[in-house]
Amino acid sequence: MGAAAHDHDHAHDHDHAHHHKDTFITKYIFSIDHKMIAKQYLITGIIMGIVGVVMSLLFRMQIAWPEESFGIFKFLLGEKMAPGGVMRNDIYLALVTIHGTIMVFFVLTAGLSGTFSNLLIPLQIGARDMASGFLNMISYWLFFTSSVVMICSLFVESGPASAGWTIYPPLSALPQAIPGSGTGMTLWLVSMAIFIASSLMGSLNYVVTVINLRTKGMSMTRLPLTVWAFFITAVIGIVSFPVLLSAALMLIMDRSFGTSFFLSDIFISGEVLHYQGGSPVLFEHLFWFLGHPEVYIVLLPALGITSEIIATNSRKPIFGYRAMIASILAIAFLSTIVWGHHMFISGMNPFLGSVFTFTTLLIAIPSAVKAFNYITTLWKGNLQLNPAMLFSIGLVSTFISGGLTGIILGDSTLDINVHDTYFVVAHFHLVMGISALYGFFAGVYHWFPRMFGRMMNKNLGYIHFWVTAVCAYGVFYPMHFIGMAGLPRRYYTNSNFPLFDDLADVNVLITTFALVGAAFQLVFMFNFFYSIFYGKRSVQNPWKSNTLEWTAPVEHIHGNWPGELPTVHRWPYDYSKPGHDDDFVPQTTPMKEGEEELHHA
Repeated sequence: MGAAAHDHDHAHDHDHAHHHKDTFITKYIFSIDHKMIAKQYLITGIIMGIVGVVMSLLFRMQIAWPEESFGIFKFLLGEKMAPGGVMRNDIYLALVTIHGTIMVFFVLTAGLSGTFSNLLIPLQIGARDMASGFLNMISYWLFFTSSVVMICSLFVESGPASAGWTIYPPLSALPQAIPGSGTGMTLWLVSMAIFIASSLMGSLNYVVTVINLRTKGMSMTRLPLTVWAFFITAVIGIVSFPVLLSAALMLIMDRSFGTSFFLSDIFISGEVLHYQGGSPVLFEHLFWFLGHPEVYIVLLPALGITSEIIATNSRKPIFGYRAMIASILAIAFLSTIVWGHHMFISGMNPFLGSVFTFTTLLIAIPSAVKAFNYITTLWKGNLQLNPAMLFSIGLVSTFISGGLTGIILGDSTLDINVHDTYFVVAHFHLVMGISALYGFFAGVYHWFPRMFGRMMNKNLGYIHFWVTAVCAYGVFYPMHFIGMAGLPRRYYTNSNFPLFDDLADVNVLITTFALVGAAFQLVFMFNFFYSIFYGKRSVQNPWKSNTLEWTAPVEHIHGNWPGELPTVHRWPYDYSKPGHDDDFVPQTTPMKEGEEELHHA
């Protein structure tokens, strides 16, 4: 294999010597360089994030001030969707549906995983590029296409998809069920089918790259935890995404070709439809078989990024490296066998419910291992509190506070009381949404110099972090209480129920925090785009980090390193190691005589 790798490098070097000049199109649009593709994912993910957040603000305003007239509704939604500036109730549900879809799949899955897996896997394992640059390019353009189709679904005559982001049948299976079940729903399904194809191509590429293209000396136990997280995330994606694809294809057939996989004994306006024999519960099983691993497809990359940033900015070796790898593997395995906890009130056999409760509560163990290892790494470290580090510590906070409520929801008897209330919204937004977003922000602040050769403004980063942290808890912490009070999620207005009148003020408070928090994301946006062009120029290794990506030159070359690839002599977390002059020892530094490798540390 060594000879093959050497030939591969030699061929690459030869290729660079005689490389034709890149045109604008081959460099910036149809690029096969993993670093450029990472930037494409990042900027597309940010744009989709803006769309998703604006939608959430619109429906939060509707919940806080029900059926009020707002000029912004009229401006953004138009007279048809918001006559007289008052949002229609079916449009409210459509906004909730598309917001959930965009944030879960297009921002947190593709924006986070697509950006950082692409950027870091080749750089941190010492490879010239991904295993297949062409497949990588195709996976980005399929993601872009699916994003465009999803945005287009907002503008169809019959209205966007409105069956919730979980698109349960029969609402999603019968085009005549509600206005949002028509063309908008078909476009939603087409968009998701293209998105899944993109994710599978990306995941296969990541797995093959990590297994086959590691540089000399880079054993699996010398990989940074970021690469472990991306690698296992890709494996989960390969296992679970095809299941959602099959569900989407069967749903398309139910909608358009007269099958009844998910339909049985349906009456509409007194008319008996000819469907029989199907089951909507089958769709729930197929959807959640992806839907629960999806939480970790979103979360594991963020946790991997956090591991790297906390170790670097604590100037200490990561605590429990092997335990961290074991916990990633355990989470990956357990996450694929707990999908039934989303279905406790679907008529599930109580014994089966107890099995899913048991496997769900087991996930608390590897999750706790990660949390305690982060805290132990921080303990007595020489902490560098830059914006990336603050967002990483924020992630540990939301991961713990959001995870604790998962114990309640994972218990079948307790879950029944709060199922489909705001308690669920609070739980998964903290543990999956906010934690993953914090990982995303931490990664952008940390690797921005590697991507663009410039530094982001640190003071703007501090403002961004503190306002975001306060507002995130301000939005989702009170939701636990209104959820326990019984307030159902996805309701257009709660003013018809005198029972909930006392909770109206809490909804106003939540919406106020949401509006302030969203406004301060503009600070990040300004910092990001301004720094790309006018930020302070970066040195090669601004954070004094050990991993290989900081050994590559600041200016981007296709192939990452001029000349030979770096050789690895040690694990990536030799910070503040006795016997060395500096408090960091790059992986390329040969071992001294008698020096021990601290794998177990």
